[in-house]
Amino acid sequence: MIVEEMYRDSLIFEESSLAHYLYHLLAERKISLADNISKIDFDQADHQKVAELIQNNVLGFHKIGIYSLKINQKDFIFIFAASEHEAIQLYSRTFHQTPLNCYEYSLDFQLSRGKGVISFRDMRKEFERFPAIAGCFKRVG
Repeated sequence: MIVEEMYRDSLIFEESSLAHYLYHLLAERKISLADNISKIDFDQADHQKVAELIQNNVLGFHKIGIYSLKINQKDFIFIFAASEHEAIQLYSRTFHQTPLNCYEYSLDFQLSRGKGVISFRDMRKEFERFPAIAGCFKRVG
């Protein structure tokens, strides 16, 4: 794998720390996009500068996760939100009650939709504003 592929993946999968480290090492010309990832030496990075890059979010990450909020023993609502707190707030405003619990799922979790499957990561691309209700799930049985 080359640095360019790793950098792209770190952006796609929202690996903020890795992306900012690679950004810094590229800017300082310690690595190039064409290098094999075996050439990456994170000890060459100025860790204080990278911490500032992450703090200032120079790459513009806006983490949105997927949360499952339990209505009752069989019903759940999935909400895309920046935090558990934000998901609970949207749930409470929408359903006028507090959820029984709230758990974050992996964006790579796949579920059936229609005749196919979709990951929450791909589903998130269908939304323009967050927080947003992604859908509901009813447990059978």
